[in-house]
Amino acid sequence: MAKIIAITNQKGGVGKTSTASALVSGLQEKGYKVLAIDLDPQGNLGFCLGVENENALTVYELMKGTANIRRVVQSHNGVDVIPANILLSKAELEFSDFGREFLLKKGIAPIKDDYDYIIIDTPPALNILTVNAYVATDFLIIPMVPEILSLMGISQLAETVNLVKGVFNPNIEVLGILLNKYDGRRVLTRDVEEMARMVGTEMNTKIFKTKIRQSVAVAEAPAHGISIYEYSPKSNATKDYRQLVDEIIAQRGMKVNAKKK
Repeated sequence: MAKIIAITNQKGGVGKTSTASALVSGLQEKGYKVLAIDLDPQGNLGFCLGVENENALTVYELMKGTANIRRVVQSHNGVDVIPANILLSKAELEFSDFGREFLLKKGIAPIKDDYDYIIIDTPPALNILTVNAYVATDFLIIPMVPEILSLMGISQLAETVNLVKGVFNPNIEVLGILLNKYDGRRVLTRDVEEMARMVGTEMNTKIFKTKIRQSVAVAEAPAHGISIYEYSPKSNATKDYRQLVDEIIAQRGMKVNAKKK
């Protein structure tokens, strides 16, 4: 059965989609069978991974129950992707029936055994889409940038995690806090890192040893339709993401035997 990881932070601009895309491609590069789920109405993860999201069935139809999961999964460069588009922005209003928190979990249940890892990219909000991701997932990774406002977002997110853990998904675990756009020379970076470490302790988690250094390649790779590993194999960010993938796999309960493709 797949290990499911949701990338989450209610604050935008912290590198959620870049992190999700890098994990998907990095795990696939190591021979694992990976499914990427875009749960953000902006559809950026699908774009980064090179799939069609405008004239295609998406996670919206899957959660609405009008399309089987086998029909919404697209394959590109060895990775399977369930895309999203702007239709998903109607979720808060449309998904109002009892049990709406379980729509994603129910939708992906038939294919969980087909993959080694499932990576979910969440929207920059604590809404019904985010709750669906938390209910469906095993682990959370919380990206942040070394800024005070980013840190405040994690404190607010902790309340939602505890609510979901208490009511819907008692097994959810925060795998770690990931520092993006990292520059250890800045005093603010070091100060925020220390505060993030304290917040992590309160959430029964830690800061990843790997920090993702700032690199223009992170922003440029999606425009070329290829992963950062292909676009800029020698950049600092590429080295950091590879190290992050290794760190995640090495954590307790995260190692899996790769399925035959």
